[in-house]
Amino acid sequence: MKITWRIWLLIIVLICSAIIISPSFEKGVLIKSVDKNSTAFEEGLRSGMMITSINSQQINNLKDYTNVMSSVFSNQSLNNNPKIISSQTSIENKTLETNITNNTAQNKTNNVKIQESSKIKTKLIITTKDFEFILFTDENPEITVSDIPRTKIKTGLDLSGGARALIKAKDINLNSNQLDDLIGITSNRLNEFGIADVSVKSVSDLSGNNFMLIEVAGATPSDLNELISKQGKFEAKIGNDTVFVGGQEDITYVARTGEQSGIYSCDAYQGQELCSFRFAITLSEKAAERQAGITSNLSLDSSNAEYLSKKLDLYIDDNLVDSLSIAKDLKGRTTTQISIQGSGTGKTREEAYNDAVANMKKLQTILITGSLPYKLEIVKIDTISPVLGKEFTKNIAILAAVVFLIVSISLFIKYRRIKLTLSVILTMFSEVFITLAIAALIKWNLDAPSIAGIIAGMGTGVNDQILILDEASSDNKSSLKEKIKNAFFVILSVFALVVVAMLPLFWAGAGLLKGFALTTLIGVSVGILITRPAFADIIKLIIKE
Repeated sequence: MKITWRIWLLIIVLICSAIIISPSFEKGVLIKSVDKNSTAFEEGLRSGMMITSINSQQINNLKDYTNVMSSVFSNQSLNNNPKIISSQTSIENKTLETNITNNTAQNKTNNVKIQESSKIKTKLIITTKDFEFILFTDENPEITVSDIPRTKIKTGLDLSGGARALIKAKDINLNSNQLDDLIGITSNRLNEFGIADVSVKSVSDLSGNNFMLIEVAGATPSDLNELISKQGKFEAKIGNDTVFVGGQEDITYVARTGEQSGIYSCDAYQGQELCSFRFAITLSEKAAERQAGITSNLSLDSSNAEYLSKKLDLYIDDNLVDSLSIAKDLKGRTTTQISIQGSGTGKTREEAYNDAVANMKKLQTILITGSLPYKLEIVKIDTISPVLGKEFTKNIAILAAVVFLIVSISLFIKYRRIKLTLSVILTMFSEVFITLAIAALIKWNLDAPSIAGIIAGMGTGVNDQILILDEASSDNKSSLKEKIKNAFFVILSVFALVVVAMLPLFWAGAGLLKGFALTTLIGVSVGILITRPAFADIIKLIIKE
């Protein structure tokens, strides 16, 4: 049997899809969120960390974690998502000169915080993939955890549970740039709350109105409403004195493009790559005078005479997000022109560059709109239980099995050839697999509408394959090549109609039907470009046998 290049293409794409989905066999539990008011949050424990052992006891899954924590805190009541108090602190040193600059070194320290108490402290040694945390605590744990996802396929709230809000600015329709700034600062604020699995994106309707869609896994509508309702604020402080705040009152200009903004160097540093960025900002006269007055009373740093004794601390909603050392040249000086410098690190030059760009954009965003620049209005807010998601997944699995059985039996009865039946079934599942891989690649959260779109694409695929089979096995005197060509003419016409129907839903689905449109478009596109041509070649080979 000669394998054509179309069949080889399908095989290669399937292999690449398997790599993209990348099944995970890692053992441990994943930290989903950290209480922002907890010691764990203050000391550096964050969502996304993976716990592998506690007190030298290996943690393979959520059950192991619960059992270990229950034994450690035997006198306390723990649920399936116990919390933990940790003591690791990550300190990033940065500098403020006639510009503000980032010191290239990052110091990681492990500090055990022990407070005097009449209660007996419990020692915990928590090992993650990157760090080891040693802590003493008498309080209930203050993190939530979950099992490690087994694939890179992400599920939406419809399947995992959580809260979703559709938001717009009051009394103004934001343009794309304004909405991007709002999304940037909102994402930063939510991340500072230690929340994992949060999605903030832009959507629009057919009238051209722009909205912000926030989805938070594991949250309730009241939790989400509380987060959204806060206007938020950005402050730069020296000690307890505020130097300037975010927004145009104190910061009149932030460079984002051109020669005054960008990456200016990349070098090897301590076994990794480090890229540095800088961008210019302009302070108002009042802010500049305020900075001069506060710095005039500062002495030089005893450990480094190039800098002043206190740092410039950056806060979002009273949470410290950055600390910058102040160069001695700024002591008592009134200057409005300031250059912000910083860095990004990574194992490779590309990773360091991307990290530096991300850090630069974050700083630019919080300086421009450190406080939410618009009053927000919640258009719609809803929630779904993870129990409903599990029930939906179960029903989908049962439905898929039933459809598979019906289609297989029907095809075998009609064509009476097992090879033809298997080719249709395998091609159908190939389309689904590739669609899931593309969704994982673009990090799309699969929700109920997305699953419906995959099913729609699968149905279209089966219909097209039956059309090819019918044409190939017809009694007309045309050549096999001409028969399949005629089938593809119809298939391409149907494809065009599906694309025309789905594009409006994708661009104006307000996040609700957008998933359905996207997965349908991916499914039919994969079919027309990859699986249908390969299937046609397979049918040619089978019929010629």
